[in-house]
Amino acid sequence: MDTPLSIGGKTFRSRLLVGTGKYPDYPTMVRALEASGAEIVTVAVRRVNLDRSKESLLDHVDLKRYTLLPNTAACYTADDAIRTCLLAREAGMSNFVKLEVIGDEKTLFPDTEALLAAAKVLVKEGFIVLPYTNDDPIMAKKLEDAGCAAVMPLAAPIGSGLGIRNPYNLKILLDAVKVPVIVDAGVGTASDAAVAMELGCDGVLMNTGIAGAKDPVTMAEAMREAVSAGRKAFRAGRIPRKLFATASSPLDGTFF
Repeated sequence: MDTPLSIGGKTFRSRLLVGTGKYPDYPTMVRALEASGAEIVTVAVRRVNLDRSKESLLDHVDLKRYTLLPNTAACYTADDAIRTCLLAREAGMSNFVKLEVIGDEKTLFPDTEALLAAAKVLVKEGFIVLPYTNDDPIMAKKLEDAGCAAVMPLAAPIGSGLGIRNPYNLKILLDAVKVPVIVDAGVGTASDAAVAMELGCDGVLMNTGIAGAKDPVTMAEAMREAVSAGRKAFRAGRIPRKLFATASSPLDGTFF
């Protein structure tokens, strides 16, 4: 039996985390969340009406079913990200937080120096911090040492759908830290999710890959199956790569 995903003292059966943005409408989002089997859903704090004075995205997320993961999307400084997390907590959202500090508007790559500074403050404030970072093993280790509950390296630029561009960095990163490693950003289709899990990642977070698909609900189901299959393949242990063929039916022991 596989062990569950454990983050910040909570355990989850699903290793697929999904976002709530970019869907054509709320009913499609609800069906996609259900089809994904996810137990953690992320919500951009700045895109939510926190006072609930009118219809809000949160009205369509069953908080008895899902663990909410507020994120600090569109924050470009450590102070801004910290303030956003504190505001979300005051509004009754989760202590879990996906920490984003963006360094460049065009690529949406993280500002890792500001990210680390914000992470240190938020950990002291009692947040369970899951930082969106680059695929740098050194920074991943610093974030772990700062008390982050997981690290979330990008596979490719946010929303690009390019898949995992540097599997070797991810392998090194996986060896560098002991906290869960959750691939975040760049997953475009089911095979990308499977590759991330086959590498040994603990989970995959995605939004655009599902929400931007022609059929988000069916894609959510595909992603669910891919994450499960990739995890099973990793645990089973793949055969080594070889330059030359190895016969499936060896001649040893044949009778003629």
